[in-house]
Amino acid sequence: MNKLDVLAIAREVFDDEIAELQNVSRNLDENFIRAVDFISKANKIVCSGVGKSGIIAKKIAATFSSFGVSAMFLHPVEALHGDIGAVQKDDVAILLSKSGNTEELIRLVPYLKISSAYIISITGSLNSYLARHSDAVLNGQVSREACPFNLAPTSSTTAALLLGDALAVATMKVKGVTIEDFSRLHPLGQIGRSVTLRVKDVMHTGEDIPIIKINSTFKEALIEMSRKPLGCVCICDSQQNLLGIITDGDVRRLLNRFDNLKDIVVSDVMTRNPIVIDENSLLLNALALMENRQSQINVLPVVENGKLLGLIRLHDIVRSGQ
Repeated sequence: MNKLDVLAIAREVFDDEIAELQNVSRNLDENFIRAVDFISKANKIVCSGVGKSGIIAKKIAATFSSFGVSAMFLHPVEALHGDIGAVQKDDVAILLSKSGNTEELIRLVPYLKISSAYIISITGSLNSYLARHSDAVLNGQVSREACPFNLAPTSSTTAALLLGDALAVATMKVKGVTIEDFSRLHPLGQIGRSVTLRVKDVMHTGEDIPIIKINSTFKEALIEMSRKPLGCVCICDSQQNLLGIITDGDVRRLLNRFDNLKDIVVSDVMTRNPIVIDENSLLLNALALMENRQSQINVLPVVENGKLLGLIRLHDIVRSGQ
């Protein structure tokens, strides 16, 4: 089997699962709205499933927790050996089963009802026991698994995972979770730091900034960029007003365009009115400015009222999260 055959198989799996997910999306109905209403008012979310569905249930619980919604995974067998005590009134149980007739979950349902918990099922069978005994039923039915034997849970588990993600994101928006709320739950990671640290906390200033005058030659620009390797050189007037910028990427493109660089001056090749950022902006905003573009940039001038205060690089943002 050659590489092209393997890639074709991989793309076929992608195509098959995407098609199934589109069908699941079209099947969303009032049950989803009801499920989000239950979850947004819940004391706690309890997710349960067996086998591959159990693995997906664990991920769904983890996603809810990361959004600030109290959630846990409950093994259906362990639940009937004492762990059912974790389920309380006004909790919401999300039960995952492709068939909707998984024995371990069926045995769990009466005890969830005794605990006065709402039951949401994610299942591929709307006529199953779970579907009939749930307060909201999410249709995760797929016409075929991506597995060539139509046996191994592939498309069905992807569908269940996406339904769980949709529930979590919808709940997050209903509850009005902010990026600041989200960051407090990820204090040691890049997410948390990006929404608490500001540009001024990590930017380069003073003598570290490569600066030249507008009448400088391109050779002088290269020398300054080599002396202070921050990925660019800023062109300023005598009052430190930013007039333009030349980046490492600009240099590579210029070397491809010109054979003779001796007579080139920076005013001919610099980017005028470059994208800039304020020193009080969050690192998250700086990251978005760099990445949410057709061609990404790796460095931003930090400017106030037109005057250059500093430079911030993508590398500085990444390093701040380490």
